[in-house]
Amino acid sequence: MSDAPSRPIVGIFWMAFTGIMFVCVTAIVKYIGDEVPAAQGAFLRYILGLVFLIPMIRPILAARLTKRQVLLFSARGFAHTLAVILWFFAMAHIPIADVTAMNYLSPIYVSIGAALFLGEKLPPRRLAAVVVALIGALIILRPGLREISPGHIAMIFTAIGFAAGYLMAKQLADEVAPAVVVGMLSITVTIFLAPFAFAVWVPVSWENIGWLFLVACFATAGHYTMTLAFAAAPLTVTQPVTFLQLVWAVLLGALVFDEGFDGWVILGGTIIMAAVSFITWREAVARRREAAI
Repeated sequence: MSDAPSRPIVGIFWMAFTGIMFVCVTAIVKYIGDEVPAAQGAFLRYILGLVFLIPMIRPILAARLTKRQVLLFSARGFAHTLAVILWFFAMAHIPIADVTAMNYLSPIYVSIGAALFLGEKLPPRRLAAVVVALIGALIILRPGLREISPGHIAMIFTAIGFAAGYLMAKQLADEVAPAVVVGMLSITVTIFLAPFAFAVWVPVSWENIGWLFLVACFATAGHYTMTLAFAAAPLTVTQPVTFLQLVWAVLLGALVFDEGFDGWVILGGTIIMAAVSFITWREAVARRREAAI
């Protein structure tokens, strides 16, 4: 009982640490840039990260997945594959802050997808938050006021791909252990990335292989610390902390990659994050009300 008051602080710490891990991922991918094609870079990141799957092999074999579950895992893996390729492409062509801010759209697309495909309700307040988030995206893109690059288009579809994967993971998480969900994602994405990677394959230096292995390490650590954050505190506490990723990304882009500060991107990202936080809070309130009935 004495540890209970400290759990939100622990959750905030782990989520802030998660943000640092993911910003490290973006920094390395940005540093590599066009030296490795997007599909090949993504494939190498995943195949080098398979070493972290060793503890998950036994739970996957013991799960005895049904045909439906295998198909669902495959569909999730394919959606995630396309999203990862587009994310790697975007990282090489637009500022880190733009990538980070537009990635916040994923939870918004999740809300829309849950309403369209899973039959979940989208009450007026949550719908208003979705509209506000989309306005935040328009502030970042500023169509008509600046050229919208292929990298920005890629990020729009990246967020949609990640959202589709999340919706399928949400269904699977109720049926199999978390280790199986994580492990099957890595396996299917690696398989689906292979043909895309081989189609554009170029010689890769040992230095870039080392960097991509670090990407796998930081990404794995980030997903692990995120689960620690979720276990320590509710989403209403941890979700707003993810905004720090945009802060780190802006600082990193300005100080390391000489990208400068774009106030419109910061404003748009703030609006999107506020909308995501509101949706998270409303879902938490709805769950408490259902539990009280």
